[in-house]
Amino acid sequence: MPGSLVGVAGPVCPYVDVPEAPLSLGPSERPPHGGPPSPPAEEPAAAVRARDLAEPFPSVTTDDPAIAAARLLAERSLPALLVLDADGCPDSVVPGPALIRRLLPTHLTEVPSLAGAFGTRLDAELAEDLAGLTVADWVPRHRYPPPVIGPDARPLEVATLMASFRSPLVAVVEREGDAVALLGGITVPRLLRHFLGARS
Repeated sequence: MPGSLVGVAGPVCPYVDVPEAPLSLGPSERPPHGGPPSPPAEEPAAAVRARDLAEPFPSVTTDDPAIAAARLLAERSLPALLVLDADGCPDSVVPGPALIRRLLPTHLTEVPSLAGAFGTRLDAELAEDLAGLTVADWVPRHRYPPPVIGPDARPLEVATLMASFRSPLVAVVEREGDAVALLGGITVPRLLRHFLGARS
């Protein structure tokens, strides 16, 4: 169900990478002149984590009709499509421009200047090409691996992951034994609100 908490029984998704430690040392933690690292400064108990930044985010599954996924993105003005597999694990996160690219004929993506010659003749046909396709057919996972992070990750870790994937969305996933729960997504505006608010 879009935006809901997804509890998954069974094997943990093998591709879900949930960091349990900082991705790198901060300036105050770097050792001087190559010496041993100094202990990190103690963080306040109320320090913001990924779980605090995560918000409900609509999702689709790999088996859903591609046309329904396109309508969800359009009607909700979403920055990306969050796709879950049959077990409820993040399968892919596809940015809006990548979805548009998947709609276009190959010759137009290779030579964009050709678009002017078609006028508006192809407008209706682009969406018609989605008929009969599933989300998995439209946006195969190997093209758009999902940026996923654990609930205790720091905001800077979220930002680093978002930047490295060039993704407008990071999925927050929590593991409990063999169960996986999707807590929500962190978008660029949500992350920026945190960083701007931290200055005050």
